[in-house]
Amino acid sequence: MSFPNLGPAEFKAAFEADENAVVLDVRTPDEIAEGKIERAIELNFFDDNFQQEVLKLDANKSYYIYCRSGRRSANACAFLAQNGYAKVTNLDGGMMAWEVAKV
Repeated sequence: MSFPNLGPAEFKAAFEADENAVVLDVRTPDEIAEGKIERAIELNFFDDNFQQEVLKLDANKSYYIYCRSGRRSANACAFLAQNGYAKVTNLDGGMMAWEVAKV
């Protein structure tokens, strides 16, 4: 399953223009403590129950997912896409790219 990988500016523009957008931060609590994208909900990719919890999310929403570097969020996007979530988008480069871009 494929999904878009957007750079920081495109990622931000996409979720801001999408009335069904949910921004999902899949980093650890320690990583989140260093800062996060405004309005993001948090669901730690490394939690044992991550898959069960993420599948509780409304499949009719659009998910804009990020982590530190883009790898965990890409895995989360792939997992959601495989489970019938039609609108998932990955932040290419993750929070590291977001902070460099200063969007």
